[in-house]
Amino acid sequence: MGRIDKIKPFIVMDIVREAGKLPDAVHFEIGEPDLQPPPQVWEYAEKAVKDRMNFYTESLGFIKLRERIARFYYEKYRVEVDPSRIALTVGTSGAFLVVYSILLNSRDRIALPDPSYPCYKNFAHLLDIQPVFIPAGKETDYKIKPDLLKNQKNIKAIHISSPSNPVGNVYDRETLRSLAEYCDSEGIYLISDEIYHGLVYEGKEHTALEFSDRAIVINGFSKYFCMPGFRLGWMILPEELIRKAEIVMQNVFISPPTISQYAALGAFDYPHLEKNRKVFQERRDFLYSQLKDIFEIDAKPEGAFYIWANINRYSSDSYAFSKELLENIHVAVTPGIDFGNNNTSSYIRFAYTRDISHMEEGIERLRKYLLNR
Repeated sequence: MGRIDKIKPFIVMDIVREAGKLPDAVHFEIGEPDLQPPPQVWEYAEKAVKDRMNFYTESLGFIKLRERIARFYYEKYRVEVDPSRIALTVGTSGAFLVVYSILLNSRDRIALPDPSYPCYKNFAHLLDIQPVFIPAGKETDYKIKPDLLKNQKNIKAIHISSPSNPVGNVYDRETLRSLAEYCDSEGIYLISDEIYHGLVYEGKEHTALEFSDRAIVINGFSKYFCMPGFRLGWMILPEELIRKAEIVMQNVFISPPTISQYAALGAFDYPHLEKNRKVFQERRDFLYSQLKDIFEIDAKPEGAFYIWANINRYSSDSYAFSKELLENIHVAVTPGIDFGNNNTSSYIRFAYTRDISHMEEGIERLRKYLLNR
């Protein structure tokens, strides 16, 4: 079997396509924020177009934006990051591809939580890297902890997300610290996907950089900053990896999109972003209150914009159940099997990225349908 043959479809995108054919579909399937970014994003984007900013930047990205991101880390976490360690990427997907390619050789092993974001394993397969799936379910609070890794051999990197997709759980300070310390002691690279930082409703999120300068942090503008179509992410690397990353980026991407980089300079409007966060929290509270009586929910989401719902009282096949809901009541959800194999056939994922009135319609359809099913 070739590398491409190992890559699985990203099921949620297939569901998006099918749901798009239904004019009355209720959308719980995709993690695409519907709220607007700060107004200055559009002002900067319009200025970039007016000024005909149709040129490449350096491969690591526009230095003014890298400096602004460095300032963001001090403002939010009190962590000092040299802008030279920051590289702008074509979405976080571009960052995953670059990081995997500079850290891992063919057949090297990377530990991933199961369940987790499906593109992690697919990038590993694309690069002929071996994903090692660490069961991280209800029994582990949906987290990878050092004890789960001690029997694993020859792990070169660990990739986590906090808040996570699909569950929305957040790594607390002590768990993240212990994982970072374990990785440092074992010579393992810790890759921390922090794309949902800023969208946290219980407690406080911590960056892995608080606990290790060797940690690799990936973030971007799609979620918290509500800029998914701008396709712009960033990564923070140890100094010794920057040149390697730059060489890959020179060859694969040339540079990140220029207009998006300039627009992102207007993204750091904290009062506006806080208003958006409160909207997502209201949606979380509404959807959780409605779903907890329909499904078992064993992890109330602390962040991101997802609810991981157990469907065992209705089905043992999350894919078939998701298809059934889409076909019969035009409610689009994501089957758990998109995210791994660890009991994922028993779960579906709901995204609260539409307004409450839209979600109310979906809940009403679900109640009626499941009551009479």
